[in-house]
Amino acid sequence: MNRPTHEVEYEQMLLSRHSFLHQRGGRLQNSTLERSAYILLSRIDVQGPMSIGELSDAFGLDASTLNRQTAAAMRAGLVERIPDPDGGMARKFRITDKGERSLEEERAGIVDSLDQVMADWPEDDIAAFAGYLKRFNISIERIAGRPWPRP
Repeated sequence: MNRPTHEVEYEQMLLSRHSFLHQRGGRLQNSTLERSAYILLSRIDVQGPMSIGELSDAFGLDASTLNRQTAAAMRAGLVERIPDPDGGMARKFRITDKGERSLEEERAGIVDSLDQVMADWPEDDIAAFAGYLKRFNISIERIAGRPWPRP
């Protein structure tokens, strides 16, 4: 007999396969941001300016990968490098006004898509689902040792 985690595994695989409703070339359909930029901006938005080292620790990615991602975000005008506001030696990345607008637009588009997917769900079911997803993610973050700050 399969344990309930078998069903969770299968549904999680399908969720990742959907790549959130038709991803094309690293971007969500009708989006303006690459997925990596969306995640990067989301983290900096919640946590504040971050250095490459802090981003590496937060994402579990090597510095060269983050250098490429932040360089692309800088070229797009989404982030800028600033001196450490706390007086540290490392320069940090801060979201620009354009980055904030892009993040807000992307998030609004994703919420609109989710509204379509869950149009016939009762509000209580949506709230319960959000709670279970949060709990699931927090458990993963605990095991990985990389908690994600939440607004």
